Amino acid sequence: MGREDQLEEKETLLSIFPDEITDISDTAYRISITLDVTHIDENDKDAEPPVIILTVSYPEDYPDVAPHLEISAPPNAPKYPHLDIQEDKARLLEALESTVEENMGMAMIFTVVDTLKEGAELLISERQAAVNAMKEFESAKAEEEENRKFQGTAVTKDSFFEWRTRFQEELAELERRRLEEKEADDKKKRVVKEEKKLTGKQLWESGLAGKVDYDEDYEESLPANLEKVKLAA
Repeated sequence: MGREDQLEEKETLLSIFPDEITDISDTAYRISITLDVTHIDENDKDAEPPVIILTVSYPEDYPDVAPHLEISAPPNAPKYPHLDIQEDKARLLEALESTVEENMGMAMIFTVVDTLKEGAELLISERQAAVNAMKEFESAKAEEEENRKFQGTAVTKDSFFEWRTRFQEELAELERRRLEEKEADDKKKRVVKEEKKLTGKQLWESGLAGKVDYDEDYEESLPANLEKVKLAA
């Protein structure tokens, strides 16, 4: 075990990642890992997929001892919305420790790459879900506030009786006004009728006899001998 195993593993990795591996030295190289992410935020759709650079250095006794691993971002790479490699590096490297321990004595870099890729993608997914959940919460809160405007005040026993009392008072006030208006209207009609209702004598003296229609009250008020009166030529 040793250098021969390292060269054999390197050749295998070159066949899997022909465009992703960059040599640093005979015992060190970099692997460019492009993450597969699902964009659930409109603001993320134009973002380039994040890339992680895994730097591998073989100790002399690798794979019987752990390789030296380092994580970094590509030079001048834009910051991805849900992954900060500088801040997340320690967490991602820590997640690789169990993979390294489980594969001691065997070529492990391919498994390390796969574990790193999966862990970073899971981290992004969790953060996207958290952002989405917060947006849904804010949206539901805003909708609740909007609906509350149309719900009005909750009815209680006391508020119901208070409303009923006001309602009955309003009805009574409306009825009082209606009666007053009716009484005033009836009074007005009586005055008009009394003004129009003249006796037969008043009609005769005013010269209106024979020019208006009499009702029964008018006829009863005429003199009994009115028909016998003859006007001198």
